[in-house]
Amino acid sequence: MNEFYGKDIISVRDLDKEKLETIFNATEKIIQLDPNQRREIARGKTLGYLFFEPSTRTRLSFQAAMALLGGTSLGIADVKSSAIQKGESLADTVRIMSLYSDILVLRHTLDGSSRFAAEVSSKPVINAGSGTEEHPTQAIQDLFTIKKEKKKIDGLKIGIVGDLKYGRTVYSLLYALANYDVEVHLISPEVLKIRPDSIYEIKNSISFTETTNIEEHIDDLDVVYVTRIQKEINKCNILCLNCHAKLHNKEKEKELVGDKI
Repeated sequence: MNEFYGKDIISVRDLDKEKLETIFNATEKIIQLDPNQRREIARGKTLGYLFFEPSTRTRLSFQAAMALLGGTSLGIADVKSSAIQKGESLADTVRIMSLYSDILVLRHTLDGSSRFAAEVSSKPVINAGSGTEEHPTQAIQDLFTIKKEKKKIDGLKIGIVGDLKYGRTVYSLLYALANYDVEVHLISPEVLKIRPDSIYEIKNSISFTETTNIEEHIDDLDVVYVTRIQKEINKCNILCLNCHAKLHNKEKEKELVGDKI
């Protein structure tokens, strides 16, 4: 029996190690299927997507996956072309999409948006990114990739580099990694360090260090996970980083000039 049938995927914290491994095993089986068999899995089913933020890889990944499984997709990729522009609420939009779909995928700028959508939707909801909170399907895919490439997850030394303060994929990945025996090194500029309040509940279940210098650990890492700067979320810290970089470059120029003299 499929324990995920009819269930929402809102937070990776709702998934323990056993459930994650069930997903990985099912994924491997689907990959090994003949294409004709694979297309029978979701034949006659429709995935509805609601993207209130720009997306290329996530949206296309869901659409491609649904097509490979024999299903179809419909939805809103640009809110400017929807009734949202006329004042329709998130709740009403979700309810309407539920009527046309068997499952919904939501990406939204607000924290808590996916949890709220799951409460008002008549169909299961998958969180494809909610504010600064989480991106659970990204974390599941990342763990699957790590396991496929390294043949295991337990025992690995993993470096997470970049914007750790606002990168929601980082938090989902950490919550998922808390189910495994791993050593994590969080590497970022000082202004983009991990938010302590967001990892409070897992700090005792995962071993991690924090540093601003990647060179301290790079030679010992089994996996390096790099996340981009979330400049669309916090422009103030980006300005700080730009100033820091310019000052750093000026100092380097002084050192070079001094050496030549």
